[in-house]
Amino acid sequence: MTLLSIDQLSVTYPGSEQPALQQLSLELAAGERLGLVGESGCGKSTLGRAILRLLPPGSHQQGDIRLAGQALGQLQGRSLQRFRGGQVGLVFQDPMTRLDPLQTIGDHLLETLQVHRPHLSRRQAKQQALSWLERVRIPANRWSQYPHQFSGGMRQRVAIALALLLQPRLVVADEPTTSLDVTVAAEILQELTRLCSEENTSLLLISHDLPMVAAYCDRIAVLYQGQLVETGPTTAVLTRPQHPYTQTLLQSARAAIASSPSTLPATTPLLQLENVTQHFRVAQSWLQGWRGGGEIVRAVDGLSLEVWPGETLGLIGESGCGKSTLLRTILQLLRPSQGKVLFQGQDLTQLPDRRLRSLRRELQLIFQDPAACLNPRLTIGDAIADPLKIQGLARGAAAKQQVLAILEQVGLTPAPTWIDRYPHQLSGGQQQRVAIARALITRPKLVLCDEPVSMLDATVQAQVLALMQELKQQLNLTYLFVTHDLRVAREFCDRVAVLQRGKIVEIGPAAQVLTQPEHPYTRSLLASLPELPIAI
Repeated sequence: MTLLSIDQLSVTYPGSEQPALQQLSLELAAGERLGLVGESGCGKSTLGRAILRLLPPGSHQQGDIRLAGQALGQLQGRSLQRFRGGQVGLVFQDPMTRLDPLQTIGDHLLETLQVHRPHLSRRQAKQQALSWLERVRIPANRWSQYPHQFSGGMRQRVAIALALLLQPRLVVADEPTTSLDVTVAAEILQELTRLCSEENTSLLLISHDLPMVAAYCDRIAVLYQGQLVETGPTTAVLTRPQHPYTQTLLQSARAAIASSPSTLPATTPLLQLENVTQHFRVAQSWLQGWRGGGEIVRAVDGLSLEVWPGETLGLIGESGCGKSTLLRTILQLLRPSQGKVLFQGQDLTQLPDRRLRSLRRELQLIFQDPAACLNPRLTIGDAIADPLKIQGLARGAAAKQQVLAILEQVGLTPAPTWIDRYPHQLSGGQQQRVAIARALITRPKLVLCDEPVSMLDATVQAQVLALMQELKQQLNLTYLFVTHDLRVAREFCDRVAVLQRGKIVEIGPAAQVLTQPEHPYTRSLLASLPELPIAI
């Protein structure tokens, strides 16, 4: 039985002449799991938003979308509100834009239940909400916290809980595990697919992760430049692709990074961490926090580490293990509870703010969430040029020239057509490339990379990683590379350090640690890694 029917759907955004989707027709059966794949900007997210009637005002849409025979274009007002969440749940690609920074996590869940199930008492609603938080591995003591107090992966798990809370007939999951490590990603997707079986819930999984789609989807649909170019059973498409673009996509997913890891020079460390500790106090209420009470969270717990000039050191571990907190501590965006952070022999914890600001041209961070780090009121050109102006490196025409050059390097070509756009006009993958360009524009010595390619499809991911490897050789860069993608870590990093609960449990050459792990936790991460089917 067909649940979702899309017939000749075309979508053009305001101010654009090129359609984001062109005459796309697709069906999804009740209980079926369909993977929607393709490069960034191909129209995957546009399709998800069209289904939920979330396209920007002024968008031009043609064609027909029906859920269980009902034309979605006819829904208005209260009927449309009940449809969103009640009939179709959406897991957004960017969790920070999904969550209200002024609401606690608990209030997000309660609000959803109170709107759609007003017959529930507050106690009943809270019980249901807590059970869903538990299922996505958010402890109950985080109920009263705010989104900014959560890691990127934990925010994404909250977004998934919100989408599943009302047990809708269809879940549209737009890159639902982008910010999650492999073990948590596997658990989340196992939960999604279990619901599909038990509740006869359909799943439209939008992703650039082909192994994940292969592991969890019955069928696959391939988009290229807004058009559906191939569809069929997942195994058949991934082992016997017919369309040239699908073949290219698979080649990119299976290919290793072109440049091999560098050989470490025998020098003093560029970065040295000595017993770095970062503790936070989690209060159950504002009064408890004011009195200094609450549980102590050891985000980074007595960590010591060395990063050598010219190397790429990978940091891997599940969401919430302290990876992103460690990067912010190195940059002194968070002052450590104790310990030393030595960069080129200088202890950053002892430097005044003015000296730190000057030094940050040599220490740059590529954020995990590009939408959160790009000012929505600045054009792409101004955003990338901003570090040059702040550090007094270039202005005016000279700055623009450098911006155009870096845009070309990260694959946003032709550069002049991108420089005057705004972040909301870009896909998630395109925003991430802008964030990379912004970090590299000052030509730093050490780049702290917080999931820098997590939102890129396989083809663009390979290109960006190859570019980063090339720039590393040309500019003598050093990378501290946080990732939950173990394949990327294995191919891109010289060494890897495995973090669990704020401590390093294993460290060594990437090829050795990620093929012959010694610690049980590292072995559990590798066991959760999905693989592509072998071509016939």
